[in-house]
Amino acid sequence: MAAHSPGVSRADLVADAALALLAERGMRGLTHRAVDEAAGLPPGSTSNVARTRQALLELAVRRHAEREARVLALTELPDPRGGPEALADGLALAVHRSLTRHRALLIARYELALEATRRPELRAYYDRTGAVFREQLTALLTAAGSPEPDRHVLSLAAWAEGLLFSCAAGSFNSRTPDLEEIRTGLRELLVSLLGSRPGGG
Repeated sequence: MAAHSPGVSRADLVADAALALLAERGMRGLTHRAVDEAAGLPPGSTSNVARTRQALLELAVRRHAEREARVLALTELPDPRGGPEALADGLALAVHRSLTRHRALLIARYELALEATRRPELRAYYDRTGAVFREQLTALLTAAGSPEPDRHVLSLAAWAEGLLFSCAAGSFNSRTPDLEEIRTGLRELLVSLLGSRPGGG
């Protein structure tokens, strides 16, 4: 990874290098020294930004949430009042982007999620960042007419997460579904949850 890029803070540079290492080498490959090298920074730079391993992991979680939010771009989806068809079209694009152009970011997230199961302090931080995503999905499904948005968000997230994991790291990793396949699956799910008419009515 190149040295400090214009417009990117030292903290973000360190976090981006940490995420790249997690995707490439796993949790064991994430050390302060390795981050310095991957980021093209002088020795000790990562320790100045995140002195402890916990601080480095929290920095990676925060940066991951920022980058994934740009990939998914939930705030740019079509008006959910257009019904399941419109919502499925927008969500399919987000899922497809994750699988095709940002697969390493997915792998890094799985590493962080698993580590959070072993570190209660990281679990709390990880869950707080994930709550923003759940809130956005809840708002979308509520606007689309869901009578039970909390339950439907869980169903939608489970479907999307299952597809992402299966195709990025699971038994379907050698085959990436095309955009139309993802769109069809989402339409089937959302119609079953919301009904077929605009607004879920």
